[in-house]
Amino acid sequence: MTDPQHAGPRPPFDTPEQSPPGLESKMEPKPDFGETSYIGSGKLKGKAALITGGDSGIGRAVALAFAREGADVLISYLAQEEFDAQACKELIEREGRVCVAVPGDICEEAHCRKLVDTAVQRFGKLDILVNNAAFQMSHKDLGEISAEEFDRTFRTNVYANFFLCKAAVAHMKPGSAIISTASVNADKPNATLVAYAATKGAIQNMSGGMAQLLADKGHPRELRGARPLLDAADSFDHAAGQGEGVRHADAHEAPGPARRAAGGVRAAGVRPGELHLRRDHSGDGRRAIHLRRRRCSRMCRSAQAT
Repeated sequence: MTDPQHAGPRPPFDTPEQSPPGLESKMEPKPDFGETSYIGSGKLKGKAALITGGDSGIGRAVALAFAREGADVLISYLAQEEFDAQACKELIEREGRVCVAVPGDICEEAHCRKLVDTAVQRFGKLDILVNNAAFQMSHKDLGEISAEEFDRTFRTNVYANFFLCKAAVAHMKPGSAIISTASVNADKPNATLVAYAATKGAIQNMSGGMAQLLADKGHPRELRGARPLLDAADSFDHAAGQGEGVRHADAHEAPGPARRAAGGVRAAGVRPGELHLRRDHSGDGRRAIHLRRRRCSRMCRSAQAT
């Protein structure tokens, strides 16, 4: 058996530095998003998903895994990422599934509503929302963080999450799922990621609150905050004992972009009448780009019926 931590290429890599948002197609070596390894088994057959940041990275791995599990997907991305988005679209269509690619900025509420409306128009429904897209910049001095950058980080990571959840729940039926990507930084903030870490703490808190609100309103949906770290173990114990119809479970599994996708599959297939509040307790892990695909496979498992 091969240790997954040593299965791929090791840094330093030859990829030239890129300006945000950057393109996966310009990276070397190419990130592993499960194209040659993820095997689906119909866990999401007939479902429709909306995935933000679905052009590359974890988002592409989740989109591919969802497609291999039988779901049609809409991916959102920035206009500058069109090349990556089209590459992802081709991969999904090769699996015999429908992929709708919609460029735009999720910082704007109108665009978030457009994404949800487009998914409903094209698929006739919306079963799964994956809030994956995020903005992150690192700084060693607080004075380097501009008000504009701080605002953009929160609007991309937190505001968009709220906008999309608010728009999506109006169309979601019992058994639907909302999956939001959090981070170990929610509990253990990195000193160089002040703004980003703050948004992940907000996402974790907001997910727990919204999940309980939906349960109390009689909307049994799954709302999870998944942490895409390379050596994280999961514990589903958030908001214990709160909310009617809230279900708790525990799981310990290896992380990674194709394993994150599998976690997403499990979350998206939650049984009607159940609502899962997921909080992943993650250890400090190496954040190597070539291991991104394992994170995604776990996200697919989160979308699968439990």
